[in-house]
Amino acid sequence: MVEAFHLFPSPTNLHLIRRVVLRLPVRNPPHSRLTVAKLLTEGAVLRLRVSAPVGVMEGDVKEKRPLVRSLAAARPFSSISSLFTVFFMGLEELADQEFDACYVAAHLEYRVVLLCCGAMEQPLLGGSMAGRWVDSCCSYRTLKAWLPILSWLPRYSLRWLQMDLIAGVTVGLTTVPQALAYAEVAGLPVQYGLYSAFMGGFIYTFLGTSKDVTLGPTAIMSLLCASVVGGEPGRAVLLSLLCGAIQAALALLRLGFLLDFVSYPVIKGFTCSAALTIGTCWGSKGIPQKFYLEVYYTFYKLPEARLGDVLLGLLCLVLLLMLLLMKNNLGHQTDDCPTGARVARRIVCGAATVRNALVVVAASCMAASCDAYGFHIFTITGKTAQGLPPFRPPPTSETTGNGTVVSFSEIVEGFGGGLAVIPFMGLLESIAIAKAFASQNNYRVDANQELLAIGLTNIMGSFVSAYPVTGSFGRTAVNSQTGVCTPAGGIVNSAIVLLSLAFLMPAFYYIPKASLAAVIICAVAPMVDCSVVAKMWRVRKLDLLPFSVTFLLSFWEVQYGIIGGIVVSGVMLLYNVARPTLKVTDHGVLLVELGSGLSFPATEHLSHVLHSQALLASPPRSVVLDFCHVSTMDYTVAHELGDLLKQFRLRGAHLVFARLQPAVLEVLLAADLPGLKHTDDVAAALQVQFEDISTADELA
Repeated sequence: MVEAFHLFPSPTNLHLIRRVVLRLPVRNPPHSRLTVAKLLTEGAVLRLRVSAPVGVMEGDVKEKRPLVRSLAAARPFSSISSLFTVFFMGLEELADQEFDACYVAAHLEYRVVLLCCGAMEQPLLGGSMAGRWVDSCCSYRTLKAWLPILSWLPRYSLRWLQMDLIAGVTVGLTTVPQALAYAEVAGLPVQYGLYSAFMGGFIYTFLGTSKDVTLGPTAIMSLLCASVVGGEPGRAVLLSLLCGAIQAALALLRLGFLLDFVSYPVIKGFTCSAALTIGTCWGSKGIPQKFYLEVYYTFYKLPEARLGDVLLGLLCLVLLLMLLLMKNNLGHQTDDCPTGARVARRIVCGAATVRNALVVVAASCMAASCDAYGFHIFTITGKTAQGLPPFRPPPTSETTGNGTVVSFSEIVEGFGGGLAVIPFMGLLESIAIAKAFASQNNYRVDANQELLAIGLTNIMGSFVSAYPVTGSFGRTAVNSQTGVCTPAGGIVNSAIVLLSLAFLMPAFYYIPKASLAAVIICAVAPMVDCSVVAKMWRVRKLDLLPFSVTFLLSFWEVQYGIIGGIVVSGVMLLYNVARPTLKVTDHGVLLVELGSGLSFPATEHLSHVLHSQALLASPPRSVVLDFCHVSTMDYTVAHELGDLLKQFRLRGAHLVFARLQPAVLEVLLAADLPGLKHTDDVAAALQVQFEDISTADELA
């Protein structure tokens, strides 16, 4: 015996089909465990013959059907003779989602066609809702969602291991010199760059959903950190903990959608400004943290620069650019290419990939040689802390030079808006990179899982003296190009950083700061994308406004630039919501078509147009409102429409609604608007208006 509960549709309650509940109280039903994905794969359609008519009268709903009782009070249902067929489209998009409801089709033979069934990987029958929820939370599928490593680790092969080792070593040789340089950008001792570079590889291997992304210090996060902590290592480490906590909380609460409110022009305006700031004023000491002052004092102190640093920096820049150009102009390798040419190609490609490490090592050897012969012509990094960082909680207070204790609340207050900007920018940068490479390499990433990975990386990183990190575009590109197969390549990358901390820190004494400056300039130069301005000018000139606001304000304060750009973008977005496009045409009666949705900020605009175009005309004009583009409606809109209906009746005119979406119709019917008239298409609405006008003329 199969018992199906559902509602028969009429033009006023067709949307209620989406709330169908199907119960199968039978023993050992076929396919007791079915998923949408399985149905699609096997092409299975489960047909169950019903021994009694499938139908529910309104009285039955009220007396015997508690699951739909609340709907019965608001909707009159048609008789048992009403039959319908429901075809559910787009199952592919729902193949991995869970369902509590089913969609059914009832036919004259009283058969039920099960189109999608039950909760994912759960029995269709038996058990309480709480029990099913516990089973779902404790299922292997849920565990794989929280630990993506379980998705690829069982299939791990020697081939994957080989590719991950090559990619990890290559990225590691890129990470070490960049981490040292980015620590200088953040205003911290160089070892803090390495402290921040290894935790991400371990955490992301377990929690990340992209095979390509590498987490670590970046130019953007280093600049933001410098603007907030002012070169104080203790505060930078505490900032990492707080940023990670915010990011992890956003992930657990599934609030990743908030990042969608930061528009592309804002991101590009900030990155262009940051690149110019870093490239122009990198390594400046004792200079105020304002861009115009940085530029002024940079040129003011130019005579104090050492000639050796200038020449070495220019030489490193030339070498880096040459290696990059050689790699970009290698062209495609053909099958008939000679062996010597293949070997030469691999050497050039490998050298160009690890060009940062090669240039820094060569410059360090030059500086060490000069120092050994007594020629101190380069500014070198100097003595750094040796060994691995201790594992300890970040400091929650600090003591100034004069013995004053700064409390945790005072430190957090000093972070100001940076405590909101840095976590969001870190998430934006990393997720944008993950999505870009996922699209390029044909896989998908989970944005909320990425948030969790970044958040835990920053939390755990704060226990090893790291400052906030995020995904690095440059190192991710290297990772992808060298053929990484899984996130396990990050473990190799992290191992190289740890080995550098354990054994190579004394060698970092001779690294010239000019070589690190060259690495930074080459890293941030591609971020200055002038072509994006021309594209925005061609596509939509108004988008240049948030871009310009962000770009200019970021030179004053980085946080103000981002916040200002978001505010301007938000105002533009709200304006479009409050002033939707209304197309008014005359068909004997006025036809008003809404070009977008209708929400409460737009009610005044709609009311103004209807008053000016119809109600204040002489004589008043009747109106047909085409709501085909309106998918949702709130109480404010329904109240305003009720007032408009009243105004039209008082003036002897008519207001008819056409092409209402089911959800919108439900709201209007629930509002019980007097004189509400609606049709399924515009032509029918116009016909209703003409008939009403003819009737009124006859009565007159």
